[in-house]
Amino acid sequence: MLIAPSLLSCDFSRFGEEIARMDKAGADFMHLDIMDGHFVPNITFGAPVIKWVRKYTDKPFDVHLMISDPLKYIDDFADAGSDIITFHIECDSDIQKTIDKIKSRGIKAGLVIKPGTPAEAVFPYLKDLYMVLVMTVEPGFGGQSFMADMLPKVAELRCEADRQGLTDLLIEADGGIGEQNIKLLADAGVDVCVAGTSVFKADDPKKAINSMKKKCE
Repeated sequence: MLIAPSLLSCDFSRFGEEIARMDKAGADFMHLDIMDGHFVPNITFGAPVIKWVRKYTDKPFDVHLMISDPLKYIDDFADAGSDIITFHIECDSDIQKTIDKIKSRGIKAGLVIKPGTPAEAVFPYLKDLYMVLVMTVEPGFGGQSFMADMLPKVAELRCEADRQGLTDLLIEADGGIGEQNIKLLADAGVDVCVAGTSVFKADDPKKAINSMKKKCE
């Protein structure tokens, strides 16, 4: 299991230091949520902030675009230092063109599905993806409760990826994840877990990350 701390839960007044803290704690990816106040009812930060904090770690930046027109901003986030860019199947941009644009910049592409979107929506694009992110809460705010009824969706994605021979496709889950439920996600076929409060609010983030990984062994 790979752990991607969600910077949405960090102390924004110490953004760079928080990234460095998660690096030392053993994070595999840094998960950065970009919200535009339109696609979701919240606003976070944009590409300039990512560019400024890129220097605090060599770990991959897993950038999750919760924005209405991601195609328009791919170059900005690529230039800022993104390693992985995931965007929503429910967005207004042309899906295939957006995937192609991300990959043309040498960046790994991923699609995200909201809780109300069926797994089948992303099946036609799986061959072009590095990752599929399954939201286990409604996107827009941190600290929400985990939705266990999303687990069958993960299993469907893993089954379809195997059917297509896509053994390297990563499945990521995001929302309400911690020690109490991470084993369920691993058993369903999740490879990467986004963890916010459960890591940033832990007395010892390194211990929290190690404990979550151990539960998935």
